[in-house]
Amino acid sequence: MSRDDGTGDQAVRGAGTGTGTGAGTGPGTGPGGGLSHRVPELGALELLLAVARLGSLGRAARELGITQPAASSRIRSMERQLGVGLVDRSPRGSRLTDAGALVTDWARRVVEAAEAFDAGAQALRDRRDSRLRVAASMTIAEYLLPGWLIALRGQRPDTAVSLLAGNSTVVAERVLSGEADLGFVEGVSVADGLDSVVIAHDRLIVVTAPGHPWARRRALDAGELAATPLILREEGSGTRQVLDAALGGLARPLIELSSTTAVKASAASGAGPAVLSELALGEELSARRLVEIPVEGVRLSRDLRAVWPTGHPPAGPARDLLALTRS
Repeated sequence: MSRDDGTGDQAVRGAGTGTGTGAGTGPGTGPGGGLSHRVPELGALELLLAVARLGSLGRAARELGITQPAASSRIRSMERQLGVGLVDRSPRGSRLTDAGALVTDWARRVVEAAEAFDAGAQALRDRRDSRLRVAASMTIAEYLLPGWLIALRGQRPDTAVSLLAGNSTVVAERVLSGEADLGFVEGVSVADGLDSVVIAHDRLIVVTAPGHPWARRRALDAGELAATPLILREEGSGTRQVLDAALGGLARPLIELSSTTAVKASAASGAGPAVLSELALGEELSARRLVEIPVEGVRLSRDLRAVWPTGHPPAGPARDLLALTRS
């Protein structure tokens, strides 16, 4: 075999030629401990296979991208663990001992099994990464998610994204049931079984049509707002939860609707006052189809959150989408 230049020759040769009774009674040969304590780690087995193939510890080290002293140390550690000599070094190169040849045969099967394991794990990741199921409350789905999903498309063009829009209660249920990989909610609390992180802040605004009597008022008292029948989203919506909590209760709704667009249209028609996210009102306020009514004595703000099952943080496309919402 080829000549092997470098340091560590004597140390490895000495470790690889032990034949006394101590050779079979190393610390790794006892019955105790888990398998990981008794079986060499995968990198050491790959190194041994490279030495067997190339006939040189130095060449094997270069092929694996490690230094020759590190390779020598790894071989010595494996020999101590197994309690047998594996490699003899000489000016002519590196030669496997009889035990080393046998261990190499076993190592080849272990590495082949590890390669199959890695290929299977990659297939699972590819399947996970091929799709992303997102559930989001109406406000986030309509006014924030489109921009995030466009950015995600640039990063992951091969990932198919499906969006399930609903109120915050429905979003939580879908994430908990496994129907969605990641959810976005806007309520005052997070359901049990979910972890969360704040990804944005929002402000709720009281609005009316320009012809409504409130449109001529400088400000509205929080108590009067609480006592007035309003055009509201359905129960379970984040907007309604936050408003109810901030005011300590609400009057019976004037109209109850299931979408932000419907609430805006109803308020703009003059049916009555409504409370909506600032995110949803930019165009209507600019065109004065709706006017903002300031409210004194209450802070109508909320956190927008991403949610996922407790103990299972987002991975793959879900992790990337979450990173985009926070950038």
